[in-house]
This record gives sequence, structure tokens and C-alpha cells, in this order.
Amino acid sequence: MAIPWLLALKVIPWGDVIEHAPKVLNAARKLMERQKAPPVAVPSSPVPLDLGQAPPSLGELKNRLIEARQLIDQQAQTQVQLTQTLAELAEQNARLVAAVELLRVRTRVLMFVIAALAVGVVVLFAR
Repeated sequence: MAIPWLLALKVIPWGDVIEHAPKVLNAARKLMERQKAPPVAVPSSPVPLDLGQAPPSLGELKNRLIEARQLIDQQAQTQVQLTQTLAELAEQNARLVAAVELLRVRTRVLMFVIAALAVGVVVLFAR
């Protein structure tokens, strides 16, 4: 089970991920800021009525309007939730990239220390 995960981790272009993480985070923050801005009123275009049918009554139009407003409110809530989720994922990605970079540096230092110790052991036993 661990082999596919290791293979997947090797396939991921970590250099690209690290390079683009700040851009993704900034874009998510801009999206959140734009989402917080007051919505701009969009003029509605009139819906053409089918002249072959009788025009809907005022009660029907009112019910349709209420339903449409509810759908718009639901979609707005969904968009806000998706935007928040995207921002959270971008922040998590940035933290992950920082952790990977720290691990990369630590690995390089560890490899250097191991090489120095190996040289030291060879020198000690060569005497």
C-alpha cells in the first residue's frame, strides 16, 4: 500500500508546486476580498412571454420571483463557501510547501553531515 503513495510523491513536480504556491495563495486572497465587496446590481433582462399561452397570474409571478430569489441566495451561499474553501486550501498548500522546503533543507544538511561522518570514519580506520 505504501508503494503507490511513494510513487505518487515522486511523480509530483515539487519544484513547480513550490514555485506557484505564493501565486495561488495571493489569487485566493484576492478572490476572498472580491467576495467581501458589495455585489453590483445587474439589470435584469425581460423574460419573453409565450404569446400562445395565457399570461401567468400575479400570484404565479410572485411565487416564481420568491423561488428565483431563494435559488440566487443559495447559489451566493455556495459561492461564498467555495471561496472560503479555496482560500483555506491555498493557505494549507502554502504551509505544505513551506514544510517541504524545510524538509528539503534539513535533508541536504543531513546528507552533508553523513558524508562528513563517513569521511571521518574512513580517516579513523585508515590509521
